[in-house]
Amino acid sequence: MNAIISASELASESAGPRPPVLLDVRYQMGVPNLRSAYETAHIPGAVFIDMEAELAAPPGAGGRHPLPDLAVFGAAMRRAGVTPSRPVVVYDGGQGWAAARAWWLLRFTGHPDVRVLDGGLPAWTGPLTSEIPSPPEGDFVPAPGAAPLLDADGAAVLARSGLLLDARAAERYRGEVEPIDPVAGHIPGAVSAPTMENVDEDGRFLPAEALAARFKALGAAEAAEVGVYCGSGVSAAQQVLALEIAGFRAALYVGSWSEWCADASRPVATGPHPG
Repeated sequence: MNAIISASELASESAGPRPPVLLDVRYQMGVPNLRSAYETAHIPGAVFIDMEAELAAPPGAGGRHPLPDLAVFGAAMRRAGVTPSRPVVVYDGGQGWAAARAWWLLRFTGHPDVRVLDGGLPAWTGPLTSEIPSPPEGDFVPAPGAAPLLDADGAAVLARSGLLLDARAAERYRGEVEPIDPVAGHIPGAVSAPTMENVDEDGRFLPAEALAARFKALGAAEAAEVGVYCGSGVSAAQQVLALEIAGFRAALYVGSWSEWCADASRPVATGPHPG
């Protein structure tokens, strides 16, 4: 099953007999939410989902974007009309991070058919609307465990026994800068793999063959297991999506660096090498 959908494919499916449920998950770090942008213009039929309030729990010991309370997440999905019997398409403002977080959560909790709009809203050439839809209540009930998940201990083990990819910018991995979290560096044994290298200049994912070559060069083909982390478990979801496009199954460390570095007993590596 494809994990992404093009704008032209979405337009065709939306006009067909079984249109997908559309979720607008536009998000910008440091901004409470982008609901106002959604209310101004969105793809017809799309329902706004608040990334921080509905796709994550409040910041705390589990990091800046821990897993959401499943009751809150499930209620948001049902409000949007999500049901297991209809496909779901998720889009954001273009970078694919927030959309991939929603994609991963739906997959993790058992939805059988969810895809990300490749290139996000900027790729959409169809009509936009300010009309707020009122879809019929969905019946999706989250059942966690359908996708691999890592905690801090599991990430530490995987960094040594398999392949743990750090999806942040390379300078953050090396520990040269850290604009958000209190400690700079990376999980010892992790390999740098910035998410921006998964997409082209328009924010669309590279072809599957190019992504496969990228991840093979990083060691994914030889690894017994692959995992991904980032700063807070959002951009890493985009990397899990890219790996799926490339043909690799990967686990997500949701707590990511924001959880890891909050515990002073956990080791930290710096520099260009895994450590």
